[in-house]
Amino acid sequence: MDLDSIRCFDAAATTLNFKSAAARVHLSPAAFSSRIQGLEAELGTSLFRRTTRRVELTDAGWRVLPRARAVLDELTRLRDAASGLDRPLSFELLLGTRYELGQSWLCPALIVLERARPERTLHLYCGDTPDLMARLGRGELDAVVASARLTSPALRYAALHPEDYVFVGHRTRVRGPSDVTKLTLVDVSPDLPLFRYFLDALADVVPWPFAQVEYMGGIGNIRQRVLRGGRVAVLPRYFVADDLRKRRMVRLMPKVEPKSDTFRLVWRTGHPREAELLALAEELRKLPLR
Repeated sequence: MDLDSIRCFDAAATTLNFKSAAARVHLSPAAFSSRIQGLEAELGTSLFRRTTRRVELTDAGWRVLPRARAVLDELTRLRDAASGLDRPLSFELLLGTRYELGQSWLCPALIVLERARPERTLHLYCGDTPDLMARLGRGELDAVVASARLTSPALRYAALHPEDYVFVGHRTRVRGPSDVTKLTLVDVSPDLPLFRYFLDALADVVPWPFAQVEYMGGIGNIRQRVLRGGRVAVLPRYFVADDLRKRRMVRLMPKVEPKSDTFRLVWRTGHPREAELLALAEELRKLPLR
């Protein structure tokens, strides 16, 4: 019984997706399946039930899983003992987040997080929210930092920071809907409109007759369009705080506080590193957004 096959079993049990698990251990899908089949033959039982739509552990798989992970943990201890090291078990987590949040907050935070937990290696993957949540669902990411609204019982989360929004423009004055007829609203997409946070805060919701609406796919692109004038947008407060302070942008209708959201660390229910993810969430709460 070889250790590489046990690693493959652990990856498949974590992702419940053979293609994603194969990528985690750097094998082709065919080679990965061969490893799992060999392990099942060695144990004399099936570890997974596979259909065209889902993968799940058998009863035998659930019984084997904690012992397989104990074997892999013991291997790490063996290596540390040989090196004369006395330290917590090393492990890795792959986190997903939006491009802008990764650049402004998570990536700079890695230095602090590494010093606090040198045995933990954090990898970052950046993408848009639909991509991140799809990869999380397939087990390709251990966790995602996002403000997406969650309804699935297959997901767990820990709140990190409130995400406040502001209605902004460049050398623009807006007192109400009648002032936007010559302006362009810039937003993320029709399915994820940030302007809704502003509209939801108004007592009377009436049409805002913008001359045009542009969709830029991300807050970094939106910011660049607003800075060029003639455009307005709703953007996260942390993301444009420096622009407002240096008067590159102005806050529009400041008496209206757009509805807020919450950044969360999200992971799949039953993740084997859930305790570590909860600990990471506690560390991230102490690091202010920027």
